Amino acid sequence: MDTYATLRIGDKELQLPLINGTEGEKAIDISKLRAETGYITMDVGYGNTGSCQSAITYMDGEEGTLRYRGIPVEQLAEQSTFKETSYLLINGRLPTRDELTRFSVMLNDNSLVHTDLKVFFQNFPRESHPMGILSSMVNALRSFYPSLARNTEEINIIMTRLLAKVRTMATMSYKISRGHELVFPRPDLTYCENFLNMMFDSPVKPYEIKKEVVDALRVFWILHADHEQNCSTSTVRMVGSARVNLYAAISAGIAALWGPLHGGANQAVIEMLKEIAEGKGDYKKAIERAKDKNDPFRLMGFGHRVYKTYDPRARIMKKMCDELLESLQMSDPLLDIARELEEVALNDQYFIDHNLYPNVDFYSGIVLRAIGIPTSMFTVMFALGRLPGWIAQWKESQDDPQWKLSRPRQIYTGHKKYDYVPIHAR
Repeated sequence: MDTYATLRIGDKELQLPLINGTEGEKAIDISKLRAETGYITMDVGYGNTGSCQSAITYMDGEEGTLRYRGIPVEQLAEQSTFKETSYLLINGRLPTRDELTRFSVMLNDNSLVHTDLKVFFQNFPRESHPMGILSSMVNALRSFYPSLARNTEEINIIMTRLLAKVRTMATMSYKISRGHELVFPRPDLTYCENFLNMMFDSPVKPYEIKKEVVDALRVFWILHADHEQNCSTSTVRMVGSARVNLYAAISAGIAALWGPLHGGANQAVIEMLKEIAEGKGDYKKAIERAKDKNDPFRLMGFGHRVYKTYDPRARIMKKMCDELLESLQMSDPLLDIARELEEVALNDQYFIDHNLYPNVDFYSGIVLRAIGIPTSMFTVMFALGRLPGWIAQWKESQDDPQWKLSRPRQIYTGHKKYDYVPIHAR
């Protein structure tokens, strides 16, 4: 079996080591390419570039496979809790009963936030996007909890603190933006139940916790918990490579997730459905526009850069979406349009040939709307789900013996050297 790839540039020959992953993934190690040849590789968007070796998440876009620490995401969505999945991602294995109990106690103990943080929240303009607020406030946590020892116990406390406090901070941003009284976490509720209760409970109208809604939120968060080296995860690793604190690295990940081509896609789905509804609900016109190469219009929530077949998370989310809508018996014109679009996309040959299947963002946008989450909070919900994955990726990168400060190269295409001309002579 070959252990090297041979690269020839002119009369120079270079042997590049081959790397094989546990699932048969293959890579060519080019770490000495520039030093040996003066060349670098050009890979805009990093679609063919491996930035690290990781034992956290495996995905295969051609086969539609996604596993966390070796466990199929389908099994976790069906049988696991979000807390257990978070523990798995961060610690590399499923917890024992005692370990999960201790983890739950730590989450409860760290759920409250410093009262001074409320002042920060209240001073953001009312029109501020929740993702901007969340990114800023996570970074601010470093000022309230400054100690960051390198021992395992302290780092575990910091990671658990983030999982607990970011959930509370997300609900605070929502409540304060609406001028509502804050609702604090309760030790008798699960992680998902607590979030829903803090979001929607009020003295005027107590929130009724429904199993179907809790299950939908649990599955949503599990499916979004990690997704290999995507834009925001790579950002967390890149920022973390400078050895910044965990809060700053996660804050950067939240900012990266904010974009409509990444975490903002589920919000874009609902906005697209609203646009179609305002046009008299003519979803067929939207389908035709999506097929027109000369029309910049895009059907949000269809297709995926990595998956060349059905997104495995979409299958799970679709099932949960159907069950939730049936149990809630909701009537919503946007949901009706969504179902019409789904029906066409699953049967239209153009969409099938171009692998434009409904993805997880399509169904998750519908699920979040059905739960009652405001559209402006959709990306925050994604961030809460992705948080354990970011933490796991940061932790793994910090422990990597091959760690290096991230420093991509470029090919310069600007002016060649020329002399400065004083302003009076120009």
